[in-house]
Formats: sequence, structure tokens, C-alpha cells
Amino acid sequence: MTTGFIFDEAFLSHRTGAGHLECAERLSATMAHLNTLPWYGELGHLDALPAQQEFIETSHSAAYLARARQTCVGGSAFLDSMDTAVGKESFDIALKAAGASIALADGVIGGEISNGFALVRPPGHHAEHDQAMGFCILNNVAILARYLQAHHGLDKIMILDWDVHHGNGTQHTFEEDPSVLFVSTHQYPFYPGTGAWSETGIGKGAGATVNCPMRAGSSDKDYEAAFMEKILPAIDGFKPEFVIISAGFDAHRDDPLGDVNLSTGFYGWMTSRVMEVADKHAGGRIVSVLEGGYNLAMLPLCIEEHLKVLSTV
Repeated sequence: MTTGFIFDEAFLSHRTGAGHLECAERLSATMAHLNTLPWYGELGHLDALPAQQEFIETSHSAAYLARARQTCVGGSAFLDSMDTAVGKESFDIALKAAGASIALADGVIGGEISNGFALVRPPGHHAEHDQAMGFCILNNVAILARYLQAHHGLDKIMILDWDVHHGNGTQHTFEEDPSVLFVSTHQYPFYPGTGAWSETGIGKGAGATVNCPMRAGSSDKDYEAAFMEKILPAIDGFKPEFVIISAGFDAHRDDPLGDVNLSTGFYGWMTSRVMEVADKHAGGRIVSVLEGGYNLAMLPLCIEEHLKVLSTV
């Protein structure tokens, strides 16, 4: 089997305006680089279809979805706040971004691919149940987790978010749910202000949220310590049946939006550790979905490291 990969030209048509860091060039630069790699053609290339309404309503209210669609189609430049720039096609593109991870998950569950990576935009982990935030319209990984439970009958899903920004929307979706382990490394204090050590889940979900806030200037060694001391033991205790990665690459030392100092190669290290726990508990089943990463020279190299390790199965 091979590593699945999804990219669609439609993702380039999500218009965020001149000078916006969350731009189409993030994906076009990545694709230009991947196409130079001798092993890129060996990936299992899948197509994305728009996520169905019933699946996205597991993570977002019908009222929000109607408002988001109308805001985009109506020609507004922003959805809910100036954090989230949109164009007329943005809602439909967001549906396809959510559908990309679902297509990969179906391929993994069906045995067609070993694992998968979705090169998508807009990103998703800041999107709340009824609000767009931080460049995000639909919460791709939250929708996928609920899809895996409802459509494939899996009980225990883990989401690891290594974006430099905390995935507030993902945490809030699952913070009362013990069936989804949400683990996050992120710069703190930083946008969006959530993700303290003390945020560990609510009610029945207590203990199923694991936040590892990192100081500005944190290095590979600091992240390695967080993995070895906190993250990997939590995953071993939870024993997930499927692993989802919110794969932001903006904790890289050259990224313009963060102040964390990860090296390019460290994304390969983190991917290796995730693959080890997925092999141990989840039959190797991983779907990774792009979140942030805004340095147009370094993002393609970080994604190369990630994909290179994912494909060594």
C-alpha cells in the first residue's frame, strides 16, 4: 500500500486578498516543489468530493453553515470577523477541503492506502461550532473525527495538533467527549488565547484534552521533551483506533506568524513518533490535514519531510 495524497486546483480559488499570508501560493509553491521529487509520483493520488451536509453538521450548526454560505456567495470580504477573509467560492471550497480528509479516511479504512495527507485550504482548526475564526471556515479534523465514529463505527479517535496556534475550535468541539483525545502543542500565550495546561477537558471529557503550551523561542529539544514526557504517554494510555494530525507547519523557525524555532527536519521526527503510536494502537491508520505554515520557501520543505516519513511504511 501507499500514502494517499489529495490536492485539488479548486483550493487555489479561495480568495483572501492581496498580501494575505493564507494565500493560494502556499499550495502552488508546495505542489511545484513536490513535483520535483522522484518519489512524489508514487503517492496514491485521490480525488476530493465536497463533504455532505450531514457530516459537517456534526461539528457546526445549521444556522452557521447557512450564514457562512450566504456571506461568501453574497460577495462579502470577511466571514464573522476580519480574521477570516473569503470570496464568493470560499464556502464551496471549504466543503471540498473537509471532503478531502474524508476521502483519505475512506481509503485508509478500505485498505486502498496506508495513510494520507490532505494539502488543502482554507485551514480549519480555529473554526468553532457557530463561528469562523483565524482563516478557518469549517473544522476539517473535527468533521473527520465525527465521520469516523458515525460512518465507520470507530470509538476512540486521537487528534494531534502541532500548529503554532492552538486549535480552539477542535478543543471546544470535543472537550466534553472522552471518546476523542485532543493533544496540542502551540505557542502560548499567543493567538487565540486558549490552550493553557489547565485546560484538560470538561465533565466526562476530563483528561481527554492534553495541552502542551510552549514558550516563544522553544526549540526541537523542548518539543521532544513534551512528546516524550507528556504526549506519547497520553496516547499510549488512550489507545486510539485512528490518528488525525492537524498539520500546521508555522512552528518552523522561519515562519512569519510564530516565534517557535522548530527545524525543518523536526517535522519528520514528530511524524515518526506519531507513526509509531499509530502502528502500536491504530493499525497505522493516520490522516494528516494541512493547517498553517506561511513561509513560502520553507512550507514545501516541511511538507516534504512529513510526506517522506509517512510514505516509509
